[in-house]
Amino acid sequence: MRCPRRLGASWWGKIEKAKASHRAKVEHPFRILKRQFGFLKTRYRGLKKNTGQIVTLFALANLFQARHRLAQMGGVRP
Repeated sequence: MRCPRRLGASWWGKIEKAKASHRAKVEHPFRILKRQFGFLKTRYRGLKKNTGQIVTLFALANLFQARHRLAQMGGVRP
């Protein structure tokens, strides 16, 4: 998208950087689901089954991301 003339280029760059930062934070858990847990496609028919599987996988992704902090606390082994 081009920078409108009424907005300065530096201001426009700040907006794009903020959008990219937000996008990176949102997309990181999806990378974990795809690469670590192999969730590439929806396998079940029916919304309840898909929702249940996604919720479970995101819970696992949260534990996967927190594994180093949990290991430092002595809760789990790495």
